[in-house]
Amino acid sequence: MSGWIDAHNHLQDARLGDHDSIIRSMREAGIEKCIVNATREDDWSKVESLAIAHPDFIIPAFGIHPWHAHTACPGWQERLTALLIKYPQSSIGECGLDRWIDSPSIEIQTPIFIDQLRIARELNRCATIHCLRAWEPLFDAFKHQAPPEKFLLHSFNGSIEIAHRLIPLGARFSFSGYFLKPEKSRTIEVFRQLPPELILLETDAPDMTPPAEFTTHPLAGNLNHPANLPAISDTLAKALHTSPEHLADLTRANTVDCFTIS
Repeated sequence: MSGWIDAHNHLQDARLGDHDSIIRSMREAGIEKCIVNATREDDWSKVESLAIAHPDFIIPAFGIHPWHAHTACPGWQERLTALLIKYPQSSIGECGLDRWIDSPSIEIQTPIFIDQLRIARELNRCATIHCLRAWEPLFDAFKHQAPPEKFLLHSFNGSIEIAHRLIPLGARFSFSGYFLKPEKSRTIEVFRQLPPELILLETDAPDMTPPAEFTTHPLAGNLNHPANLPAISDTLAKALHTSPEHLADLTRANTVDCFTIS
């Protein structure tokens, strides 16, 4: 069985504490690599430093999260482009749209998102997209700027109808352990209906903590340790009526394809 790849986390987040200890636990758990996503320009350098320190393990993603769209400073597009060119395996993330929050408004978020789609398409890089209660604004944004050939809807919790609209555009979908909660069973049912070759696994650590019974590496404050990924994978495999070995191999291959990992 191949090792796992965490398709989306935030290892640069200070809440996780000592990076070396976290990464050591991840490796011991069988995780081979992970995509570490920035959320704003202020942490691009933190993600970059982690990628330099662990080049065989961390694949960086640089972007501006919709919650931080208001922090974008003039010239950010050029600085982002330069960083992506500097790291050929990097992707754009985390970007997207969010109407669960009131501020920054969707009107502030949208042009920042559209610019990131443009850059991703120009450089032929995958984009990791956060979309919460904003599906129609997302499709409207795609009318203004087509997405790159491949993009990931991380922690996907949309309907199968939304997925069917996204798939022809190049979408992939990652599952996080938060959706193992009994009240989130609808999300598992959606993943049962997705084409297997489009399913990825993620932790979104230190957030989206799975239920306690699927948390093998508990952290203070109910934070999510990225080494919980194998337990998340095994539990999802049962729900999808497949073997843990098959799901691990499948999602690893899907992540390699999505992010063009060498």
